[in-house]
Amino acid sequence: MTALEPRDADVSPPRLEDTDDTPGTAVAAAPDGVLGRAYRALSIGIVSVVFLIAFEATAVGTAMPVAARELHGIPLYAFAFSAYFTTSLFAMVLSGQWADRRGPLAPLATGISAFGAGLLLSGTAGTMWMFIAGRAVQGLGGGLVIVALYVVISRAYPEHLRPSILAAFAASWVIPSVVGPLASGSVTEHLGWRWVFVGIPVLIVFPLALALPAIRRTASGPADPAAPVEPYDRRRIVLALGISLGAGLLQYAGQERNWFSLLPAAAGAALLVPAIRGLLPPGTGRAARGLPAVVLLRGVAAGSFIAAESFVPLMLVTQRGMSPTMAGLSLAAGGGTWALGSYVQSRPRFEPHRDRMMVGAMVLVAAAIAAAPAVLIESVPVWTVAVAWAFGCFGMGVVIAATSVLLLKLSAPEEAGANSAALQISDGLSNVLLLAAGGAAFAALGGGAVGAAHEAVRAGASGSHPGAFAVVFLPMAGVALAGAWVAARVRQP
Repeated sequence: MTALEPRDADVSPPRLEDTDDTPGTAVAAAPDGVLGRAYRALSIGIVSVVFLIAFEATAVGTAMPVAARELHGIPLYAFAFSAYFTTSLFAMVLSGQWADRRGPLAPLATGISAFGAGLLLSGTAGTMWMFIAGRAVQGLGGGLVIVALYVVISRAYPEHLRPSILAAFAASWVIPSVVGPLASGSVTEHLGWRWVFVGIPVLIVFPLALALPAIRRTASGPADPAAPVEPYDRRRIVLALGISLGAGLLQYAGQERNWFSLLPAAAGAALLVPAIRGLLPPGTGRAARGLPAVVLLRGVAAGSFIAAESFVPLMLVTQRGMSPTMAGLSLAAGGGTWALGSYVQSRPRFEPHRDRMMVGAMVLVAAAIAAAPAVLIESVPVWTVAVAWAFGCFGMGVVIAATSVLLLKLSAPEEAGANSAALQISDGLSNVLLLAAGGAAFAALGGGAVGAAHEAVRAGASGSHPGAFAVVFLPMAGVALAGAWVAARVRQP
């Protein structure tokens, strides 16, 4: 077996289309790991992009309860999260086509810019709806970025290095998960929540300066430069608009809770059904073995966990009287265990057992979600949430990284963008739908009065609404448990 080597010492690392990791064929051998000379600039650059997204997620999540309360938007709290995922659904499809046809450089640069613009819009918002609009712009940027990054990995790294770079993505959440809540909480308490949003865009400069030149050298242009560039698939673009609009209508209907809300709910469902069938691999709905089960598992895992996690800081602040800083720090250990889970699944000796690892990981996720609302009982220490969430994040680290590795392994180079978009659509759509369901249940059981409950807790009075939170966490635990069955079907026959 011979190795395909670069033409000289200074050229870019081999692209995926120049390698074939299937048995009986030559494999392009990388000179060293993801931090070796051939990959160092690219790896540091794209991990810096993920670091930025991680810092935003942890910092903004800590400031969100205060922002919603000051903007009189507690009843719209779930919208602040789902607006991000709703617009990102369209951006994911667009980014997949854009990256497959022109390369990932342009969608990545555009996405980072939109991400920063959305942060500024939310940080200067005067109403809750303007704040939500900023989150929607962030979603457009985030959707472009995440799919473009997957295409970069599929083209610039050989298959045996992909688990390592994906583990590095998970590791880049460790520092933000510890520093983000502390910094965000301190800024929120002393300067105001707006500074959390308007300060983060400064971090965009470094990833742009480092990542984009490296991507231009290693992964720019179409997958096959010799092939004619195909036109954009307008049908998929229309379906992407349909899935975004349908998800938004369902979210709106879930918040209204009256008979008239049945109309937008029906319209949303009518848009979603054909869009899902057209954008996700055939057999996804029934968890067909192989790629469809991988895509479905990503949605089940991410949707149930994120929908539950979105309400953890709000629950701790309003029901147990914790400060925003301490509420955010209660989830800090999860960044480390998430990275640990991603690292564990990336080890070569676990490769034959990856599917069984995902089954156990989903059981851990379900148990963590089910355990979190125990703190609604006053006698239960609040630190139990931190412990439970650390175990849940370990399970998520295994599942998220493993589904990414399996998706790229099952995708041809020219399909990496479209299949990565399908994976992220499953992720984002499940977040929207489960947040909509959780938000509707939360509002129906008194969630709109949680802001007043918080003031009562601070004043020493009784003002809790435990049922509003329990009705969010317990169904999500059931969804996560169903994911264990889906995980058993990711291996192809």
